[in-house]
Amino acid sequence: MGDVLKTADSDTGGDTGSDERAPDGPAPDGRVRPGGDRRRRWWRRVRVAAWSFLVLVVVLASVAALAVTWVVRRSFPVVEGTLAVPGLHGPVEVLRDGFGVPRIYADDPHDLFLAQGYTHAQDRFWEMDVRRHITSGRLAELFGESQVVTDATVRTMGWRRVAEQELELLSPDARAHLRSYADGVNAYLAEHSGSEVGVEYAVLGLLVSDYEPEPWTPADSVAWLKAVAWDLNGTVTDQARHAMLAASMPRETVDRLFPGYDFDRWEPTVQPGETSRDPEPIAPGTTVPQSAGAARPDADEVLGALRGVTETATALDDLLGPRGEGIGSNAWVVSGKLTTTGKPMLANDPHLAPTMPGPWYQVGLHCRTTGPDCPFDVSGFSFAGMPGVLIGRNAAISWGLTNLGPADTDLYLERVVGDGYEYRGEVVPLRTRQEVIRVAGGEPRTITVRSTAHGPILSDVVDRVRATGRDGRTPGVEPDADGYEVAIRWTALQPGRTIDAVFRLNAAHDWRSFREAASLFTAPAQNMLYADAEGHIGYQTPGLIPVRPSGDGRYPVPGWTGEHEWTGFVPFDELPSALDPASGYFVNANNAVTAPSYPYLITKAWGDGNRSQRITDLIKQGAPLDRDAMERIQADTRNANAATLTPALLATDVGPGTAPARDLLRGWDFTQPADSAPAAYFNAVWRNLLRLLFVDELTNGAPKVDVDGGGQWFEVVRALLERPDDPFWTNETDPRGLRGRDAVLRAAMDDAARELTDRLGDDPRGWRWGDLHQLTLKNQTLGSAGPAPLRRLLNRGPVGVPGGPAAVNANGWNAKRGYEVNWVPSMRMVVDWSDPDASRWINLTGASGHAFAEHYDDQTPLWQRDETTAWPFTRDAVVEAAQDRLTLTPAG
Repeated sequence: MGDVLKTADSDTGGDTGSDERAPDGPAPDGRVRPGGDRRRRWWRRVRVAAWSFLVLVVVLASVAALAVTWVVRRSFPVVEGTLAVPGLHGPVEVLRDGFGVPRIYADDPHDLFLAQGYTHAQDRFWEMDVRRHITSGRLAELFGESQVVTDATVRTMGWRRVAEQELELLSPDARAHLRSYADGVNAYLAEHSGSEVGVEYAVLGLLVSDYEPEPWTPADSVAWLKAVAWDLNGTVTDQARHAMLAASMPRETVDRLFPGYDFDRWEPTVQPGETSRDPEPIAPGTTVPQSAGAARPDADEVLGALRGVTETATALDDLLGPRGEGIGSNAWVVSGKLTTTGKPMLANDPHLAPTMPGPWYQVGLHCRTTGPDCPFDVSGFSFAGMPGVLIGRNAAISWGLTNLGPADTDLYLERVVGDGYEYRGEVVPLRTRQEVIRVAGGEPRTITVRSTAHGPILSDVVDRVRATGRDGRTPGVEPDADGYEVAIRWTALQPGRTIDAVFRLNAAHDWRSFREAASLFTAPAQNMLYADAEGHIGYQTPGLIPVRPSGDGRYPVPGWTGEHEWTGFVPFDELPSALDPASGYFVNANNAVTAPSYPYLITKAWGDGNRSQRITDLIKQGAPLDRDAMERIQADTRNANAATLTPALLATDVGPGTAPARDLLRGWDFTQPADSAPAAYFNAVWRNLLRLLFVDELTNGAPKVDVDGGGQWFEVVRALLERPDDPFWTNETDPRGLRGRDAVLRAAMDDAARELTDRLGDDPRGWRWGDLHQLTLKNQTLGSAGPAPLRRLLNRGPVGVPGGPAAVNANGWNAKRGYEVNWVPSMRMVVDWSDPDASRWINLTGASGHAFAEHYDDQTPLWQRDETTAWPFTRDAVVEAAQDRLTLTPAG
């Protein structure tokens, strides 16, 4: 026993020879204290337990990581080999390139669209499922109480109800294609469930234990266009802002804050005298009855009777993305006489809110043998959840889209009396229906939707709307002590045939068939730019644009007078349209489409012409153009506002603390790459200038105005620079007592210099625009509101990006909220008709919607650097580029 104890002593340091021992050590007579043995054994157990615990933690962490990896990876689709799919008539090939983009080859349209539905479901079903819950007003079934207001808003407008009505108007072919697509989605769901479909369902199972996706239906596909139209609606925003500001300032001051389109500086898309060369007019593809509609109110911007609408818009903005001014989309087309190859080229980059995954899904849809029975040989950008290609090219034509932004909505202030409303001196009964909203983890909610002849009453969605209705302001309407309700009429709630238009665009083979397809396009109304293999270029406005007997779509109108009823829509053949212009180009970047002499009202709220004119100037300067030149135009970051404002900044005296920052602007070329110090400083000055000029003036004692700093504000400040003593140059709330233009400019430069010193360091030469102007790609549901580990799993970024609002490379930001990016070029494409395989494209994120899949975000680094990828179109080029080959065969 003693030998053993001695050995133990030696293990713990042994006898030191000292007569002074620790209480548990050996006594001077050599005997061992009993407590010492117990203490040593206790410490030994502690060490063993500690190591065991650490090993256990490592093992558990490894197991957890493996479990997460397994859950994530089990949703990855099969992309090689052979799969049996019920419903197919024959074998279908799905060839995926190095970015996972599928090209689908089939023998008939049924198999082609069934395979598209199957492929969309493989890569993006969670996105599809959330989208259909948005459009049917059923998000609360997934995410609980937080989405009740969103659901009530959508149910009130009735997006899903309208989509179901539209199905009855569609051609038999379109209905068949939608059914085939739904069959493909459901074939995938029949074989996969839970986390096999997407990792998000594993998380959702913690909230809704018994959730199983319902079968996909054709109405699910049609309804998504309502969300797109809502997101692009600008009329309600303009009406709300006008009404809000009119309550606190004179009408002429309001008009100064909404400057009109400057036709002396900016060209319209279609020059006077240019018309379509069609020998016969194109009749509208369908006649749709006039009915009540609805439109999209904008968060934080509705005065009085519209304030309740603000509450409903906020919830939808969280899902569909924030709105911005001075953003939009770019598209232009040049004829062969302006290119190095003698063939046309078409460029397009729609600007949308950044999401993860991105809004678009690239795809090719190819009939093995094209003809009347199978006319599709098309490639481009689709929406997951909707068959066909929305933007792209086929073997004969190509097309791009930008938002037209017509005045396609009216807000009607209504005098509601009990169960009726006043109309032309009589009380007419309200139409009502009840909607039941199921809530995960809560009790169902029942709402009553009320409608007038003008449309649904959105002021019923939020409880406090009736009280705030008394504050409404519109020309010729006196405030009412009892308040006004608010109804909305919107063309997107008028059943139409836009899905028919998509299928016909995909199969169009010349200018005339292109226009026939466009005649079916109802909402959202877009600018359509065109180029074809024969060398033609064209422009067409489609969509329903109301004809108003009075008013111009800038203010809400009284509903009780009967004087503001739409009398019809602009006939399709009288909408702006032109082919092969003498200039050799068409450009649209949400600018004015026609000159003031055009006889119909499209809108009074055209976007500014900064982007469109910059594109036009670069086309003229660069001709003849090649494909690389087209891509350089897309990447252009010149800030037109900086060119206007910088001379005034350099002429303003500043103190020694600000001078080094101001000197960054000397010799600056006004471009905004991510590594630019001048761009960082100028944009900080701009943000602080807007704060000093407008924030107090437009928000003091009134609902907030979103002074977001886009193109509208470029023009407002440009005009103010010529009026140095304008009252807007006075800011009495600032402790410096700012009076006059030079004082405010000096204060903005001082404040910007201090801000960037605090954020980016003491040396202005080291400041970088990309360190401020950053993009985070967020999953719009679980990536925005889920726990931090889940957000890290689903989201990507932040990354610094170039550009800004009203630049061609329009990575927008909201000056009121910060420099973070809120709108982006959601994709870019250049169609080059010199060779069928010479075109280029890029997506914001990637083909896959599965986190950590190879193609979840593999295009983002290229997109961030303004680069593109090859876009093979012909069969030989697609086969050569293919990395994965999957054959779908008929089951059984």
